[in-house]
Amino acid sequence: MIRLKSMHPDEVKQLLESALPGCDVSVDSEGSHYNLVVVGEVFEGLRPVKRQQTVYAALSEQIASGAMHAVNIKAFTPAEWQARS
Repeated sequence: MIRLKSMHPDEVKQLLESALPGCDVSVDSEGSHYNLVVVGEVFEGLRPVKRQQTVYAALSEQIASGAMHAVNIKAFTPAEWQARS
């Protein structure tokens, strides 16, 4: 089995920030397993599944290539994120 190099968290962050303008992105990783927190107005009015699909769409190439193996996504609007604090 060919093992691809995992993406650095900063690369994932830059990719998401360019694909989802105006979003704040936090990336934590262990190898090819990533925990993402994405906060942005883009999620306003979207159900949780649609929010995850929005983030997955930006990462589909990296997931398909194996550079990212497992992705855990938490997506919030700014108001939701602020309410968590």
